[in-house]
Amino acid sequence: MKKITVFTKNNCMQCKMTKKFLAAHHVAFEEKNINTNPEYVDYLKNQGFHAVPVVEVSGEASITGFRPDALKQLAV
Repeated sequence: MKKITVFTKNNCMQCKMTKKFLAAHHVAFEEKNINTNPEYVDYLKNQGFHAVPVVEVSGEASITGFRPDALKQLAV
């Protein structure tokens, strides 16, 4: 099973929509909030990301923003 991590922040509509989509499609994921854990900001910047949500999937390219088309592939 793939390990899925979703980096989010508070009051982010795209983050909420991403988490809601994954939950509705029964996709297990770990949430890492950059407001409660600011150390994730440096991690994301080092990976080349400047906005959330970022969905990391083990062994695959990360997904940025709310992308139902890409997220749907995780539900298979």
